[in-house]
Amino acid sequence: MPELKDARIPLYQQLMEELKAGISSGRYGAGQKIPSEAELSEIYGVSRITVRRAVEELCRENYLSKYQGKGTFVNESKVARKIKQTGTMSFTDACRENGMEADAHVVSLKRSDARVDEQRFFGLAEGEQVFHLKRVRTANGTPIMLENTFFPCSFGDIDAEAFEHASLFDVIENATGHRITESPTTTLEIVKTTSEQANQLDIVTGEPLFYMHVYFTDAQGTPLVIGRQYIVGSRFIFSI
Repeated sequence: MPELKDARIPLYQQLMEELKAGISSGRYGAGQKIPSEAELSEIYGVSRITVRRAVEELCRENYLSKYQGKGTFVNESKVARKIKQTGTMSFTDACRENGMEADAHVVSLKRSDARVDEQRFFGLAEGEQVFHLKRVRTANGTPIMLENTFFPCSFGDIDAEAFEHASLFDVIENATGHRITESPTTTLEIVKTTSEQANQLDIVTGEPLFYMHVYFTDAQGTPLVIGRQYIVGSRFIFSI
């Protein structure tokens, strides 16, 4: 019988880690029902109050979902991505590395006046325009990110259809001959979901999002793309 022993850590947190380990190892697979509160209480030798607290916390962290009269089930895996890594990994490659299938759905593609940071990064004059591409990125059909991408109009009139179901990195390389490999400047902060974003990402208004502001270049430092991405915090993990 597994034992929760570390007196320095609350029992419910120890149980959370045990259940997370079970999910990571595949003992509890996506869509699978986990043991009941009574069964977990007996398995780990803790009270049902402890079990209930652990399960509720894991539901809040989107590892589990409870369904009235049916039980508690494991959610689809989160997309994991390293903050520090050699080179820059596309969302498509990050999903592939996690055993998930990426997809992309175009919301809009339009021209807009370049902002000051876009003028500076792309070497544009005041009044010049950039393309603004907005897409919803999914992993195994679940919305993960609202992607806002900006790139120079000099790349040519890329049709919106080129970005449907496609990797941004691949489309940009096909259009320019330059492959995105570096992200020399990246910032990450927490923001709250607006009602419009909530509708596009199928989450609740006010839910926390990662806001990533990133500048992409090729290996020689050629500026290619600026990204302003809104990532569902409960469906994505950043690791060092």
